[in-house]
Amino acid sequence: MRVLIIDDEPPARARLRELLNRLPDHEFCGEAGTGAEALRLVQRLNPDIVLLDIQMPGLDGLETARQLTDMEQPPAVVFTTAHGDYALEAFDAQAIAYLLKPIRLERLEQVLTSASRVNRAQLSRLAADQPVDGSRTHVRARIGQRQELIPLADVFYFQADQKYVTVRYRSGEVLIEESLKTLEQELGARVVRVHRNALAVAVHIAGLEKIADRGVALVFHDIPDRLEVSRRHLPALRHFLKQI
Repeated sequence: MRVLIIDDEPPARARLRELLNRLPDHEFCGEAGTGAEALRLVQRLNPDIVLLDIQMPGLDGLETARQLTDMEQPPAVVFTTAHGDYALEAFDAQAIAYLLKPIRLERLEQVLTSASRVNRAQLSRLAADQPVDGSRTHVRARIGQRQELIPLADVFYFQADQKYVTVRYRSGEVLIEESLKTLEQELGARVVRVHRNALAVAVHIAGLEKIADRGVALVFHDIPDRLEVSRRHLPALRHFLKQI
């Protein structure tokens, strides 16, 4: 993946170059110190990902990102900033991630790897959680001071707890404010209701196992978690498992 760095501070650009040189799957392809120069370089270099500072003189990062999304083949935009109060504006500008400085190598690698999972035609639609075919592919979540898009391909299940829903995904857990009902309606056959407070992502279901007091739990591929299956939803879940 070709990565372009945009930041008005030379030390910040140097730091990002040094980090990128330590990631063999990502190639530094250029840098710029202004938004206007960034737009010209994107047209010429055609990068896959742009690491974009927000506070810059002249054309700031937010407006630069908005203009990038109007391109026929927009790059993925990852904001890199020292300020944590632009997250909502950043995602309105269709950024796929928001990294706070100082940026750690592990976080940069994680974000770039996530960006690499989608093709270029999808990138401009990720902030609205909409891919090219119109079906949802990501869940928007706040992780610490950042807002990020978690690929549905990495999600194992959703579990409600009062007004929040826990998303269990490959890197851990995170809380979101969407309801299970909304998620079930939007995701359709990609999720299976296993309890009034839980939805499982169908492709990750491995089977059922008995638990104490004659109960049944759902088991998953790749993770040790177990989800209790309610008696009400058990017949439909067994029918689903016979179909796969």
